Amino acid sequence: MLSLSGRSFLNSVDVFVRFSFFLMIFVAILQAHSRPNILLIVSEDNGPELGCYGDPYVQTPVLDRFASNGVRFDRAYVPQAGCSQSRAALLTGLYPHQNGQIGLATWKFRLYKESTPNLIRSLKRSGYRTGLIGKLHINPASAFPFDYKKIPSSNFSRKNLDDYAKFAKLFMLDGDKPFFLSINYPDPHRPFISQIKGLPKKPLSADDVKPLAYFGVDTAELRQQTANYYNCMSRLDTLIGDLLEALNQSGKRKNTLIIYMGDHGADLLRGKRTSYEGGVRVPLLVQWSGVEGFGKSVRRELVSTLDLMPTILSAAKAVHPAGLAGKSLIPMLQGRVKEWRKYLFTEFHLHSAHNFYPQRTIRGERFKLIHNLQPDLLNPGYDFTMNRFFDGLQKTVAENNKVRDAYALMRRPPKFELYDLNNDPFEFRNLVDDDDYRAQLQSLKNRLASWRRETNDPFLDPKNITRLQSEINSSIREGKPDKKFLKLNYWNYFFE
Repeated sequence: MLSLSGRSFLNSVDVFVRFSFFLMIFVAILQAHSRPNILLIVSEDNGPELGCYGDPYVQTPVLDRFASNGVRFDRAYVPQAGCSQSRAALLTGLYPHQNGQIGLATWKFRLYKESTPNLIRSLKRSGYRTGLIGKLHINPASAFPFDYKKIPSSNFSRKNLDDYAKFAKLFMLDGDKPFFLSINYPDPHRPFISQIKGLPKKPLSADDVKPLAYFGVDTAELRQQTANYYNCMSRLDTLIGDLLEALNQSGKRKNTLIIYMGDHGADLLRGKRTSYEGGVRVPLLVQWSGVEGFGKSVRRELVSTLDLMPTILSAAKAVHPAGLAGKSLIPMLQGRVKEWRKYLFTEFHLHSAHNFYPQRTIRGERFKLIHNLQPDLLNPGYDFTMNRFFDGLQKTVAENNKVRDAYALMRRPPKFELYDLNNDPFEFRNLVDDDDYRAQLQSLKNRLASWRRETNDPFLDPKNITRLQSEINSSIREGKPDKKFLKLNYWNYFFE
């Protein structure tokens, strides 16, 4: 028989256990409410051609207002200027050569391993609901176990554009757990459709615009394509406005980290499918009213979309997988960063089997170096872009003394390209043979080589380039690659 003191002790223990249990529940609830919702908005094929980045022609009032009330990153980059490659890098936190998605998913390129840690798995383990509206475009899709999926196609015909905000609102309202929602819009991917169901209200024409400066040439055709590209951007802006209004109506905006980015540069001259600034530099805008110290600002640091996975996981108080290539932007959002990276790296492998031309790139505060891994060979991406979208432009380029050499270099690149981005922001003058820049050239070569070793670049072994080139060539039928005959195996031999 227990003594009175024994009973009192057990009663005290029982009270303590119950108190601890309820305390754990209370802490869990408090933590759930303290962790933000996360809304990631991704557009297709556009650089920072927005009013808030200084573009004089495009009409983007929603994103301009969003930027004025948040943080605008002026020098944000994707690791590779391709749809699947950029998205896989974002969701794994790894460079394409590290995760395996080096080309388009529609051309059978894929992650090395389905088990590669990724943002969605990490957030789900941390208690987040996860949603995807729009395309994923990564192989295998099963590696990303979203709880909610809608509009899985690319939707380049732009059907039912109102559905993006409608499905988003349904997801936002479905429960009290914190959510992660990725919305992937089709605009402004080709085809550049000038107006759909009255959007934009007043489409621009060729007479209203000039071509983007990094083209270096100006023709009537380029002006028309540029105008239609801008019209797609304006339509995107309106749709994002509808999405933000849906978030407002859900009552959850105050506790939502909102990120907007482009997946890579425009599908125009010297943009998408290249390592030039027009291909890898993107818009990146962030709002997060719920974090202490968050303020409106414009940041000039060199940031990468690889930084978004550690940023989101830090905001979610979730465990970070080992070996992530980027680092959290949260200290920067709070205005308390004094030291940041001084060099940023990008790469290129291929888009489809039409344009295999591997490159590795480093840029610092002023200078940029592109290392072409198959130097002095014709870059098939040049003719692919020119012949597909810009028929007849070759003559104009040949007659333009300012950019003729730059376009010739694009078509058959040397081993290295060095650019002074302060004095030549559009990369028209290669400084590799200029003795005045010998020190910058050697410094960037050394740093680029070190990064390739540190990240275990499979193309450090030239045999891997040759073997993959052979697999790609085997798909060619009647002078053109055919995905039906493409048999890839690089994920089994890159790291033998």
